[in-house]
Amino acid sequence: MLLHLDFLQFQSQLKVTKKENVTSVYDPVRRKKIIVTPEEVVRQMVLCYLLEVCGYPLHRIRVEVGIVVNGRRRRCDIVVFDQAISPWLIVECKSPKLPLTQAAFEQAAAYNLNWKAPFLAITNGQATFSCALHHAEQRFEFMSNFPEWPEATGHLPSISIPSIHPDPSL
Repeated sequence: MLLHLDFLQFQSQLKVTKKENVTSVYDPVRRKKIIVTPEEVVRQMVLCYLLEVCGYPLHRIRVEVGIVVNGRRRRCDIVVFDQAISPWLIVECKSPKLPLTQAAFEQAAAYNLNWKAPFLAITNGQATFSCALHHAEQRFEFMSNFPEWPEATGHLPSISIPSIHPDPSL
């Protein structure tokens, strides 16, 4: 199910600076300026959406989390951790110039093989898909939005997630 989310509403909130022909944007999660790329702009607008609209706590979000997939070092764009500090939502961001293909979905799913986060999303800023993963039944279902933060509902999801922490050496 394609989500109709307006990430562009957050473009004016991005703290963009230009110095010596290098344009950068302030990342509130990493607490530093990042060189602007089309994918980075999408990532920053998604972060604004997750923080302001979804109400996800800033301290539960990490950006470009290093992991190892099939023996190769990779980075997850956005990972939201639950109260047990287990991955709860993985968001893969692509450039608006790139269509969301099967390969993009497979990339996000591969990042989740060991973590088994209960939610996964992929976006290029224009198209967004979000899904709930039911690992025990080996199935998924598309969602009409990003998942609601558990503290907002007063309960944690009834999904058992092993605690796997990101590889800090990446």
